[in-house]
Amino acid sequence: MRGKRSKQYRKLMAQFEMTFGFRGPYQVLIDAQIIQDTEKFKMDLVGGLERTLSAKVKPMITQCSMRHLYLLKHLPQPTKDALILTAQSMERRRCNHHVLDEPLSTLECYNSVIDPKNSHTNKNRYIVASQDDDVRRHCRGIKGVPLVFVKRSVMVMEPMAAGSVKAREGMEREKFRSGLKTRGIGLIGKRKRDEDDGDAVTGEGQDAKSMTESEERAGKKKKVKGPKGPNPLSVKRPKKATVSDRKEETRREGRSDEALSFPDAEERKSEIRVSAVGNLDGPFDETQDREAKRKRKRKHKSKQLEGLTAAINNGNEGTE
Repeated sequence: MRGKRSKQYRKLMAQFEMTFGFRGPYQVLIDAQIIQDTEKFKMDLVGGLERTLSAKVKPMITQCSMRHLYLLKHLPQPTKDALILTAQSMERRRCNHHVLDEPLSTLECYNSVIDPKNSHTNKNRYIVASQDDDVRRHCRGIKGVPLVFVKRSVMVMEPMAAGSVKAREGMEREKFRSGLKTRGIGLIGKRKRDEDDGDAVTGEGQDAKSMTESEERAGKKKKVKGPKGPNPLSVKRPKKATVSDRKEETRREGRSDEALSFPDAEERKSEIRVSAVGNLDGPFDETQDREAKRKRKRKHKSKQLEGLTAAINNGNEGTE
């Protein structure tokens, strides 16, 4: 229940802030009776006010309430001194009644402080913390006065009074009407400007408007939608050419592996061929190369035949 109650109190204070302009730290008028009750229940008065109002507070006590504490006779002196010490820690609100022989009642003193001109408005935005029923009843007739009291060691905040609720609703209605008026003024002024731009009978204003719209459309280039390229992060990167790839390429082109490992192999072969043929002056000729190879083969075969014939002849001589 405590969380639910604190939520209601925050909402209530938000309404007071929006409607009547309350701002923290809140000024709280405290009377002598609520100081006595909180001391009786062993309560922290300032801490309880801050928890109830969910904000920092500025506790204030009038001169008449202070004099009421000094005039207490039925309490023992230690308790009386503790009450006076608590009241002295608060800010003093000057009500200008100290010149009187006797202090005024809490109702009369608060009425002169909160609403001195009887305008039924809380001009200084006070929050009243009082245990006096007559004081709270009188403050309900003043617009925008939050009321706090202690009931059975629990600090309670009264809901917004009927006069304050009516003032809040009237203010909301006025804001709504003012918004409609300003909106209507803006619409009327816009229509007048449109009528002044062109003649309603000839339609020159509408033609000019249509021309400007067509020019704006022509000036704006439409984006041509087409196939988008692949994501560069998802594209496979090209591999570097390896030795096996080069061999495959040379095989397709009809070159040997020697051309890959030895780029000048063909030139060396041509030099060897030229030297074998003996044609160093002119260019290399394939026909001459072929003839040279044939001659070498023939010489080789002729030597073999001569060896065979010599062996046959030697064998024949031995048999004889």
